[in-house]
Amino acid sequence: MTSPQVIQRETPEARRRERRGWYWYDWANSAFYTTVISVFLGPYLIPIAKTAACESDFPSVPVDRCVSDFDTLVTGRLGYVDVLGADIRPAAYFGLILTVSTLVQILLLPVVGALADHTGRKRELLGGFAYFGALATMGLFFLEGDRYVLGGVLFIVANVSYGASVVVYDSFLPQISTPDERDAVSSRGWAIGYFGGFLLLALNLVLYVRHDSFGVAEGMAVRICMMSAGLWWAIFTIIPLLALRNRPVPAHETTALGSVGGSFRQLGRTISELRRYPGTLLFLVAYLIYNDGVQTVIGNSAVYASEALKLGQTTQIIAILMVQIVAFGGALLLGVLARRLGTKRVVLASLVVWIAIVVVAVFLQEGAAGQFFALAFAIAIVLGGTQALSRSLYSQVIPSGREAEYFSLLQISDKGSAFIGSLTITLAVQFTNSYRIAIVSLVVFFVAGFLMLLAVNLPKAIRQAGNEVPARL
Repeated sequence: MTSPQVIQRETPEARRRERRGWYWYDWANSAFYTTVISVFLGPYLIPIAKTAACESDFPSVPVDRCVSDFDTLVTGRLGYVDVLGADIRPAAYFGLILTVSTLVQILLLPVVGALADHTGRKRELLGGFAYFGALATMGLFFLEGDRYVLGGVLFIVANVSYGASVVVYDSFLPQISTPDERDAVSSRGWAIGYFGGFLLLALNLVLYVRHDSFGVAEGMAVRICMMSAGLWWAIFTIIPLLALRNRPVPAHETTALGSVGGSFRQLGRTISELRRYPGTLLFLVAYLIYNDGVQTVIGNSAVYASEALKLGQTTQIIAILMVQIVAFGGALLLGVLARRLGTKRVVLASLVVWIAIVVVAVFLQEGAAGQFFALAFAIAIVLGGTQALSRSLYSQVIPSGREAEYFSLLQISDKGSAFIGSLTITLAVQFTNSYRIAIVSLVVFFVAGFLMLLAVNLPKAIRQAGNEVPARL
């Protein structure tokens, strides 16, 4: 990490110039999350897997009719696809590859961080992971017919590369901003990223909705939309790569490989030290549990809309666009309420709303777009605020001067908990073949997180960490 003295020697204009380039990577990569993960891939990949199951298990039934009537044809051990020798329901396939990609990130991210810190070649690592992910995303254009395995492999490569590139991207923040500038710089990048993801998705909505007028089939339109996210990612990554620069790193006593091993040992020491801060540990576990529920709901919303509610992708895209816009206002609203009522109370109240969301989702009627929009609006109101306020609370209960170390722990743990949520959805669909049961199973995450957060004595936890207790919590 660049020392404060080095940052102070850099001119404000030089930092501003580098920051302007840094913002563009949020703009570049957000298109992958909104267009591919949130909207198109899940609802498109599951019929691909169903096609493969139809060709294997129901060869006498026309493929189109088999896919449309798939749930009525499934019986016994028929209606599954093979994944490394395991029989997987097509509806569970997207959740499976999301789970696998998350698990790979858990193993890879500490290595990426150690290499970035040890070699100092952050710009090269950022570019390498970004273009590896962008190329894999563009490869989704070739996802058609029964190529579910190809889709799974390309998505895992793209999602792992996305996570690794963000780790390197985040590590530039202390180098391009002073402590006083950091909040504003980080928030500005987050906002620009949301707008970039919104803009490409809006353009893709035009292509998808009017694909007939463009002379393009619906499947081809989806494939073009997914490819566009990779192309967008690749093109706009050029800007930060031109603007950002590597910094000299201190001489290391170990090799790069030794630094990787040291990163895991340091992580183990930090986890062991948490016993000295029981309030911090309890809050961390509570946050990871309910945030896992939040991430799993968002990651599976498009698939739930298509599989359980039988809603078209146009409806899903409009809902996602609405969520991104309303989430800004929701975050500001919850921030105002936190200043008046206390941050912990507002987070607890938001968790009650999340519990209501997953319960109400079970009773939504098939084809009821209005009900889905109403639920999406409720999600948008609490989405940004829940995470922003929770991270604000976490910053209060970690030891001063060791923020990067503890936020690194949060990031790795966050990936680990996301694995559990994805696995929960996958297993629920695998054993019940019902996305309604799968989505309501997430209520456990919100209830458990609510009870654990309620039990945290925040003033005591803040004092244990050596920090000053704010006037309102």
